[in-house]
Amino acid sequence: MPYNLPATRLLMNRLRQVMAEDGDTRFRLDQVVRIIASTMVADVCSIYLRLTDGALLLIATEGLKPEAVSATRLGSNEGLVGLVARRAEPMAIQDAPRHPSFSYRPETGEDPFHAFLGMPILRGGRVLGVLTVQNRTERAYGDDEIDTLQTIAMVLAEIVDRMDPEHLTNGDGTKRERNLASLNGRVLCEGLGYGRAVLHDPVVPAAKFFAADQNMEAQRLKDALQGLKESIDQMMALDGAALGDDPRDVMETYRLLAHDPSWAEKLREGVRSGLSAEASVDRARREHRARLQSARDPYLRERLNDLEDLDNRLLRVLAGDDGKPQISEERSVLVARRLGPAELLDYANAGLRAILMEEAAVSSHAAIVARALGIPTLGGIEGLTTRVDQGDWVIVDAEKGILHIRPDDTLYDAYKGRVALRSERQATYAALRGLPAKTKDGTHVSLYLNAGLDLDLDMLDQAGADGVGLFRTEFQFLVSETLPRLNDQVALYKRVLEKADGKRVIFRTVDLGGDKVLPALNLKREENPALGWRSIRFALDHKGLFRRQLRALVRAAGTNPLTVMFPMVTVPSEFFEARDLLMKEVVWSEEQTGKKPSKLEVGVMLETPALAFSLSELAGEADFLSVGTNDLMQFFFAADRMTPSVSDRYDLVSPAAMRFLRQVSETCTNHSIRMSACGEATASPLSALCFISLGFHALSMPAGAIGPVKRMVRSVNLEAFREDFLKVLDLPDDAFRNQVLALAADHGVELSEG
Repeated sequence: MPYNLPATRLLMNRLRQVMAEDGDTRFRLDQVVRIIASTMVADVCSIYLRLTDGALLLIATEGLKPEAVSATRLGSNEGLVGLVARRAEPMAIQDAPRHPSFSYRPETGEDPFHAFLGMPILRGGRVLGVLTVQNRTERAYGDDEIDTLQTIAMVLAEIVDRMDPEHLTNGDGTKRERNLASLNGRVLCEGLGYGRAVLHDPVVPAAKFFAADQNMEAQRLKDALQGLKESIDQMMALDGAALGDDPRDVMETYRLLAHDPSWAEKLREGVRSGLSAEASVDRARREHRARLQSARDPYLRERLNDLEDLDNRLLRVLAGDDGKPQISEERSVLVARRLGPAELLDYANAGLRAILMEEAAVSSHAAIVARALGIPTLGGIEGLTTRVDQGDWVIVDAEKGILHIRPDDTLYDAYKGRVALRSERQATYAALRGLPAKTKDGTHVSLYLNAGLDLDLDMLDQAGADGVGLFRTEFQFLVSETLPRLNDQVALYKRVLEKADGKRVIFRTVDLGGDKVLPALNLKREENPALGWRSIRFALDHKGLFRRQLRALVRAAGTNPLTVMFPMVTVPSEFFEARDLLMKEVVWSEEQTGKKPSKLEVGVMLETPALAFSLSELAGEADFLSVGTNDLMQFFFAADRMTPSVSDRYDLVSPAAMRFLRQVSETCTNHSIRMSACGEATASPLSALCFISLGFHALSMPAGAIGPVKRMVRSVNLEAFREDFLKVLDLPDDAFRNQVLALAADHGVELSEG
């Protein structure tokens, strides 16, 4: 019979009853396949579970031989079921035996069946299994049937994900305990944390997939869609003066997606079929996420990302929390696929014990905000959101880069021991807070703080820093849907200077473009953003935006000292052009207000190897130079720091990098250019030891690194160590890091945090 909406509703209602009943998983699955087969007039309905090795195990069937359950096992590359699992998309075939991927399994008794419809069971983009229906006659399955089976697969995902293949035959109704799991990640903010997992992406419980009152659900969906559109329209009310002549295509495209009638109609269809409003949105989200996993076209990936974000926003509107996530657990660990800096700031006062992200690198904006908040954070954890469930207890070891899910007592006891040891170390560093970072032979090393938010300045005295060696100004631009107004920028810079209380603050001008795409400007994604239209290049091409920032910096300083630094300068002419714009703003301020900074220092960041060979041209022009280790080393080694497979392959503590930095130091010394270094590398006591041995006596780092680095500085006789260090540097030996470690041990330098 032709498939229709009443049949779909009947199926959904019957499934809702099964979901509400008590009983073990095996019994419920047997009921599900019977209901699907009878309602869809299919001769066969089967469910296959994907095992850890990729094989597919038959776990429930109506129409095939009952003895095949838990006995029929298909290889990951076997049959049409394997093909559906590999492609992660539906397959409808009129005559299955003629398909080249068909695999005959006599123990199932499937000889007479021809028509085949297979649907992947997905959770978080991961294939958990396959749901199939079959008919004896050749026939074409309609779009309604495919959509319905896709919805059922979504419901099944919540059941199948909790199944243990080793105990499928148990029928006693006992609940399976999920096992301990450990995943590796990259340390984004060091520390230790323990608590219950709170998922950032909205979760729709399986029990609430079905609508009790379809009219009420339709009205809820209508109201939520209207609320979503209104909130995005407000985001589009941008300040025309701030935007200048740049179009708003990026945000306009996002807005059009929210107003797309086909997306809304797809959601309404789900409600008409018997789903709740949340389940209908969740079905669309799963579809977008599955397509995103296989999409290779950058434009399509951006659109799918936007659609998934809209799905999440709409789920939060339906939850009645104005789109903002809520934390109710006292001891919580945030779990997310990805987070923007603005989203993470929403959790600033939530008392989080740790943060876990599936898609994040050390240099991502979310990672930098996490460090500013001082929350232990791991990123780049493959499979995170498919392995952690809401409410799972987790231990976040953001010292070794390990996540423990559902830890046992032994692990928890070890964690408590590590926390106690860490507290002892922190007490040791706190005792050094008021002491100078001076070597045993009297060389003073200035230790500065890296910052990007005014709340970072709260750590200035607590860490015992000499000032702020790098204040990243772009976060004010990135966390807002609109460009910050002049007065907003002035207010931020004033707060930073007031919190610094006379200590030096080096403001780095906006480092935008490339991977830091502004929502308020039409910035296109680039094939290689690290080498593209970014930083000082972008600023000099947007002089209106750039001069507004420079004016804000000058106005915020008033008659106090001001220090400004330009990022990613490649050729001296870029520095001269940027400095001239700054000087024009100083002149303008003096003419308009009668005020100008009492002392103005203008510096340049060395982040491209090209500039290292032009430093002589900056003699007498640049007041200081700061080596930006993050970008400089990725360009030096031609290794993208956002790509995990290569980002950790090349070591800054290597002869090539150290010899290059020695050349920079010698050039700066010969031309009387003050020099410093900033970036993640300076946070390591070992690499900081190398820097001061090369003559870099001013280092800027995250707040948590100042204690360990100060401890190292105060333990070394620098002149004696430097002499041996430079000898080792000129030796042709690949084991350079080990030699430096051995030297440090011989000289009694304290590098270990233990």
